[in-house]
Amino acid sequence: MFTHNPFTELSAFIPPMVMQIYVIAMAVLVVGGTLIDTMHKKSAKWFFENAEEAKKSATKTVSTGDAVAIAGQTLANEILLSAEFCNQKRRLSHLLTMYGFLLFIISTAIMVFFYPTDGAATPTYLPVLWHVGALMLAIGGYWFWFFIRVDVAAEGVKFYHLVRADLFILSLLATATFALIWSYLQWTGGTPIWETVFLALFILSSTVLFGGVLWSKFAHMFFKPAAAFQKRMTKADGSAENLPTIGRDDPEQRKRHSMELLQDAPMDMGLGIKREQPRHY
Repeated sequence: MFTHNPFTELSAFIPPMVMQIYVIAMAVLVVGGTLIDTMHKKSAKWFFENAEEAKKSATKTVSTGDAVAIAGQTLANEILLSAEFCNQKRRLSHLLTMYGFLLFIISTAIMVFFYPTDGAATPTYLPVLWHVGALMLAIGGYWFWFFIRVDVAAEGVKFYHLVRADLFILSLLATATFALIWSYLQWTGGTPIWETVFLALFILSSTVLFGGVLWSKFAHMFFKPAAAFQKRMTKADGSAENLPTIGRDDPEQRKRHSMELLQDAPMDMGLGIKREQPRHY
């Protein structure tokens, strides 16, 4: 199962050009949805305005070399390793989902565009990466959905309680799940009608995933790295997002508190909500 190209068999019913047009259409939907989401929420405008405002309170200038180094640190920590997650289970779940998604999407595009009709010519590692990516995505996603979600793990909300923000993770899980079932039915020579059913569900869920960017958290994946980079830059230039810097317990730092009642409080007030696991339902 892990070494067969599922799109080769599909090409007997759906022309490779149609599959390729579909992949391109999904990419266009992601780009278009992200741009519309950015304009609608004005996140890009807020990002640049916030960066300009932070420069006014900067205490030093960050050199080009330092900026490049900060970009490298952001890439290595926040993007590649998801180091911003304090909860290691959440971090591992996120890494499984993220890398599984990348393996799944990239191997799909390669097989659809370069090996759509010749299964024998398909390098063995490509379908392996496709199946492994889908499995990683499913494991990380279902782990998050049933056991790690804040409202489920900390607030006692039932896992089947749905809101619009769940569109992304649910369509992502459905895409990986239906893809694996469809591939398994192909490999075992299952009933054609069931192959068709799960192929249709695979296409439907992936269309919702990529076409629903405007109504899901998909666009957040592109904004998050930029926000992480900006946060590191404000620490480097001393502006610290116009917030007080912990560790410097002096009057000038206390004045940076947005709430007047906190201006007499110690800069480091301990662990706060991190003292214990939030399970009080």
